[in-house]
Amino acid sequence: MKKIILTLMLCCGFVIAAQAQVLYRISGNGLTKPSYIIGSHHLANVAFVNQIPGAKMALDSTEQVYGELKMDPNSMQATQQEIMKNMMLGEGQKINQVLSADQMKRVNAFMMKTMQTDFNNPAVMQQMGSMKPAALSTNFTVLLYLTHHMGEFDPTSSFDQYFQKQALNNNEPVGGLETAEFQAKLLYGDPISKQIKGLMCLVDNPDQSLQLTEDLTKAYMAQDTAAIWKAYETKLNNGCDPTQEDLDKLIFNRNADWMGKMPQLMQERPTLFCVGCLHLLGDKGVLALLRKAGYTVEAVK
Repeated sequence: MKKIILTLMLCCGFVIAAQAQVLYRISGNGLTKPSYIIGSHHLANVAFVNQIPGAKMALDSTEQVYGELKMDPNSMQATQQEIMKNMMLGEGQKINQVLSADQMKRVNAFMMKTMQTDFNNPAVMQQMGSMKPAALSTNFTVLLYLTHHMGEFDPTSSFDQYFQKQALNNNEPVGGLETAEFQAKLLYGDPISKQIKGLMCLVDNPDQSLQLTEDLTKAYMAQDTAAIWKAYETKLNNGCDPTQEDLDKLIFNRNADWMGKMPQLMQERPTLFCVGCLHLLGDKGVLALLRKAGYTVEAVK
C-alpha cells in the first residue's frame, strides 16, 4: 500500500530547516542567474501557489519551466494516449480474468463501500474493467481521498501544470525531464503479480491508506517538512511497505538521471523546475545532489 501512495503522489520531501519550505533557489557553480526548484503535490489545487513564499517571484525571474513531463498543448494529447495505453490490460482482457474470485470479492467490497457500486455493475466493468491493477490502485486512492474531501480538491486544477501554463503565456519554453513513455512504464509496467499485490494491499487496508494520504496532504499544505517526513516513514509492517528496489526505481534513480540534465538547462537559461516533493528527499534527493555538485541551494522564505 505504501508503494501505491508513493506512485500516486511522489510528494513528500524532507530537508532539515528552521521553517517549512517547498521552494528553493539554486545558484553558484558558474550560474550567472539563479534557478529554482519547487516540490509539488498532486492533491494540491492551483490556488495553493499563493501560499508558497516566493513562488510567483521564481516564475517571473526565470526564463523557462521544466516539469517531470512536458505539458504544453501540443504534447498533452500524445502524453495522455501513451499513459492510457500503458494503463490498460491486454486486448479484450478484463480485471475479473486477472484477479481470483476471492480477490474480486474483496475489490468489489472496497468499491461498494467507497463508490456505492462495483464491478458487478456492467457500466462500471465497461469503464474500469480493462484497467491494470496498478491503474485501479491509483484511481481508488484518489477516489478514497475525494469521498472524504468533497469540494476541496479539483482534479482538473493541476498544480503541476500551473507553472508550465504560465511560462507558455509568457512565450517561454517548457520541457520535461522525462518522456511520457518512460513514466507510463514506470507506473504501470510492473509484472501483473506485483500490481495485484499492491491493489490488494490498498483494498484490504483502506483506513490506513486514507490516513497516510490525509497525513501527507495535510503536511504538504502546511509546508511542514517534519510532519511530511513522519508520514512518509509510516509503515504497516505487513508486506505492503515499499522495498529499497521500489524506492530506487520510483525516486532515487530518477533523481540521479535528472541531475544529468539540470546543469545544462540551468546554464542555458534560468529555469524553474517543478517536480514531486518526494524527489527533494535526503542524501539521494535532488537538493543534496545539487549541493554535492557544487551549487548553493537555499530555501526561499
